[in-house]
Amino acid sequence: MKKIRQKVFILSCVCALPALVFSKEKPNFIIIIADDVSWNDIGCYGNDVVKTPNIDRFALEGLRFTNAYLTASSCSPSRCSIISGKYPHSDGAAELHTPLPEKEVNTLYPLLLKENNYYTAQAGKWHFGAAAHRAFDRYTDNNGYDNGDGGEANWVRFIKERPKDKPFFFWLASYDAHRPWGADTFKITHNPAKIIPPPYFADTPETQEDIASYYNEIGRFDYYVGKVREELEREGVLDNTVIIVMADNGRPFPRCKTRVYDSGMKTPLVVFWPKGIRSKGSQTESMISAIDIAPTILELAGIKPPDEYQGVSFVQVLNNPATEIRTAVFSEHNWHDYEAHERMMRTKDYLYVLNARPNLTNCGPADSKSSPAQHALNQIRDKEQLTMAQTDVFITPRPAEELFDVRNDPEQILNLASLPKYQEKINEMRSLLKSWQYKTDDSTPDKLTPDWFDRESGEALKIERIRGTMPGLK
Repeated sequence: MKKIRQKVFILSCVCALPALVFSKEKPNFIIIIADDVSWNDIGCYGNDVVKTPNIDRFALEGLRFTNAYLTASSCSPSRCSIISGKYPHSDGAAELHTPLPEKEVNTLYPLLLKENNYYTAQAGKWHFGAAAHRAFDRYTDNNGYDNGDGGEANWVRFIKERPKDKPFFFWLASYDAHRPWGADTFKITHNPAKIIPPPYFADTPETQEDIASYYNEIGRFDYYVGKVREELEREGVLDNTVIIVMADNGRPFPRCKTRVYDSGMKTPLVVFWPKGIRSKGSQTESMISAIDIAPTILELAGIKPPDEYQGVSFVQVLNNPATEIRTAVFSEHNWHDYEAHERMMRTKDYLYVLNARPNLTNCGPADSKSSPAQHALNQIRDKEQLTMAQTDVFITPRPAEELFDVRNDPEQILNLASLPKYQEKINEMRSLLKSWQYKTDDSTPDKLTPDWFDRESGEALKIERIRGTMPGLK
């Protein structure tokens, strides 16, 4: 019954897809994932300060997605969702640092590729748990490898050392741009004076310097993206390699990482594939969820996606960027250092949030709480000089429901949920989100995992660390 409900719901949000004509030569695949990078902190997404020439070049020669969304703004749940093709509450890894269960590994798309004569390898950040090792012929997790400060040290090496008689899949994951910063003395640096902080940050030199260090990490990530391209070109396999560049969650700053707004859930997503993308240098407004990557890769490889997948292939978008495959995406915020249970529905026009813990602040993760950007906010708070946007991370109690008109309010600052004019819209989105929760077997346990860190300082609490009940578990 669960699988049937999931299929029915997916079909209700998906347009009919025309048949795909496959190439006789199976494509190679490389997913390159940045750590803690928001969608608009890449040059090709309109940021004219950050230096990302290699990603920008992929966008100029490939396809740039402007409506790509993650299922969680938290690293391990997000990465597990990308690799499993399921929502975090459905794959058993909904909370930070919870591994994928053994039963979920059987349908991971790297394993299915491996079983169909692909060579599969992973290098850099992991987060899937030990059971997932068998999905890869080679991996760096607990395997004696030094990934380097940014996590990119083995990317080119693994490409060079792969067997040359098989198509390949690589999962290349960086630690850039996760705190603490480690790229301030790298080749690519940024001038703090040129940075204009978002309206929900404090516009101070302290914040600008924090963002500059973050941009330095993104610059290092981009540098190694370029090195991957150089090696593929040298070997003559670039043209038939599908390269996806994306991030796992939003920037590690207040009101971004862990949050269900666009600053946390929206991801840059650039797809490069010279042999397969017809409209090179174009962009698509088609709505994409991170769970759509799994069925897309399998379809391109000529492998039937498992029935358990909750995503939808976007192969037809690669053929025609005007194709629409979804009317909405859904995301979730579960425990990440702090107790939480939020659900989000996003259309092109509106963003709706349902918060099951409105009594708690939505302060962001512990590493953000101890950041210079947060310190700058704390200082103007203590002087009672916060703007409406800047108060967000301090507010308690919070609204149980939020509605934002994202066309007119792209930063999601003004909550419209209580206005009579929007009651019909909020009723509609509330109903659709509740339907999604039911059809994907989501739940709201009474005893969620509690706080492990102080909400003001980000310091670890001196308590016994006990997990509660994860959402979705039966």
